[in-house]
Amino acid sequence: MDTPAAVLALGELLIDFVATERGESLGDVSTFVRAPGGAPANVAVGVARLGVPSGFIGKVGDDPFGHHLADVLRSEGVDVTQLRFDAAARTALAFVSLSETGDRDFMFYRHPSADMRHQPDEIDAEALASARILHIGSISTIAEPAASATRHALRLAHEAGLLVSYDPNLRLPLWPSAEAARDGIMALWHDADVIKIAEDELHFLTGADDLAAARSLWTPRLRLLLVTRAERGASFLTGEHEGHSAGFAVAVADTTGAGDAFTAAVLAALVQRDDLLENLDALEATLRRANAFAALTTTRRGAIPAMPDAETVDAFLAQHGGA
Repeated sequence: MDTPAAVLALGELLIDFVATERGESLGDVSTFVRAPGGAPANVAVGVARLGVPSGFIGKVGDDPFGHHLADVLRSEGVDVTQLRFDAAARTALAFVSLSETGDRDFMFYRHPSADMRHQPDEIDAEALASARILHIGSISTIAEPAASATRHALRLAHEAGLLVSYDPNLRLPLWPSAEAARDGIMALWHDADVIKIAEDELHFLTGADDLAAARSLWTPRLRLLLVTRAERGASFLTGEHEGHSAGFAVAVADTTGAGDAFTAAVLAALVQRDDLLENLDALEATLRRANAFAALTTTRRGAIPAMPDAETVDAFLAQHGGA
């Protein structure tokens, strides 16, 4: 890739097997379709779809699924030079069933998967130094050595002056306990400049999901805290302001990747506008666009396959009163 990645996303890259029929749990369905996934990878693709150079840092198995995922990211314009292949572990798999409302039931195959074996010495300091934003999630901190690799990348990003974006991405089945999940999620909280949290995750951490609960999680380093609320849009907090951006009503096929699409739109805007965190009007316009990007992603199955391009988002916003 000729242009260095402005946004680097680090973490898990996996295959989602998404149910092709509705069911309240995985035990209720029998057929699935393969879709590339993994929250950080979804973000990297979303950023690229919106015209901002992105890259992915992580590890997959040296197997057909791993090479398929690398090909998918490459075809989307995501820089995969920092993607490693592991001959000793398989690419992670997740099986996902969808209820009538598009809510999901997950089961993961990671015992261990290749992404969990990502090593600190596999992080390229020069690649990080050339970026503007490092995006990370909590899942890569659950097990060693991937947890150490994530913390090493975080230190390098701080030293290079990058903005750090963090997604708590609560997946309780992957943690030893709920308490371990809370502790693990909060372990990275003070290192982030931008955090996107879903309202159910906010409730998990604080016992409430309103703006007061979100403000209780404010840190000295934090510059923007976003609380996504599905079709109701997203709330935001900065050091001085707070507010809400309304969502869009669409026909939901699958909510997988909606939060990642929202995050991608915000990170793309942070690259495109240096004043975004200080300009309230620009921030509110960005969140409206992010809500549109997320809404459109829910209208098709899968995460990466469902994300629209910038022109589609622009046309959607024009139909709904403009940006």
